[in-house]
Amino acid sequence: MDPSTVNWLAVIVSTIAFYVIGGLWYSPVLFGKIWMKEVNMKPEDAKKANMAKIMPLTFLLSIVMVTNLAFFLNDPKIDASSGAIYGFLTGFGWVSMAIILTALYEMKSWRYMLIHAGYMIIGFTLSGLILGAWK
Repeated sequence: MDPSTVNWLAVIVSTIAFYVIGGLWYSPVLFGKIWMKEVNMKPEDAKKANMAKIMPLTFLLSIVMVTNLAFFLNDPKIDASSGAIYGFLTGFGWVSMAIILTALYEMKSWRYMLIHAGYMIIGFTLSGLILGAWK
């Protein structure tokens, strides 16, 4: 794997897309209220969070995940369609199954598991599509 052949601009754009999806996913517009209920968090609890620390850290973690995917998809034969498929398989087959496996032992609800797994599936699918399309 040669880092010089990775499209780093595509990695940054994919990371931003992944990050924005997360912001929407966990907002009241989509699943924020349900997620907060599942983790027993009240709006006043959320306001106490150190977002100046959390937001950059989650962006950094997103860069690591997308960069990892970019190395796997760093083949000229990968196009938008196959990139999306590989992104989906990464989100579904690896990440979501790990989330569910862990959450089962933590006795979390299926709603909790599906909210987190769904975000990862959508995020990785879109990232794979962008990385595959943008060679």
